[in-house]
Amino acid sequence: MAIRFQYNKTSLQEMNKQLAVRERALPTIKNKESALRMEVKRAKNSAKEQEKKLLARIKDYDKIVALWGEFDPELIKIEDVKMSVKKIAGVKTPVLEGIDFKIMKFSLFNKPSWYLDGISILKELAEIAIEGEVFLRKMNLLDHARKKTTQKVNLYEKVQIPGYQEAIMKIKRFMEDEENLSKSSQKIIKTRLESVEVPA
Repeated sequence: MAIRFQYNKTSLQEMNKQLAVRERALPTIKNKESALRMEVKRAKNSAKEQEKKLLARIKDYDKIVALWGEFDPELIKIEDVKMSVKKIAGVKTPVLEGIDFKIMKFSLFNKPSWYLDGISILKELAEIAIEGEVFLRKMNLLDHARKKTTQKVNLYEKVQIPGYQEAIMKIKRFMEDEENLSKSSQKIIKTRLESVEVPA
């Protein structure tokens, strides 16, 4: 990205101003990037924990897998997943507030006695799975923001700040050269005037 500038004081002031803005912003953006990096890692670990927990719970119920053939899956449904939003380093992320289940009515006399346990098992498994999905969504949002922040850090550090510094240096050199030329020409004119004024 080429930085456009003119060889004058106004342009020099503008370049200095833009450079100062970026130099002041860079540490904040770097802090945001490292905070996002930590949060991405935390969300990823939480998602993995939920996955392990889900697999462990499913394995716990392997002993009664034959019973699930009798279970009516229509007895329990997810009615609503309550979510809220929490800002982390300026990024809106989802937070699971709760899950509402709808449990159909059934006769305790006509169904096996373990149906109530089956319903609580399914509720638990659904809660673990949904929480894991929320952590994955959070991780993806934070990672996307982290990548954009990293790009901005790189843009400032590797392109814009050096570009403005170079532009400032060029303008200063030009203005110094112009001033030196002006002084030299004044000396030449003064010398010529003096030589003309001296009577022969």
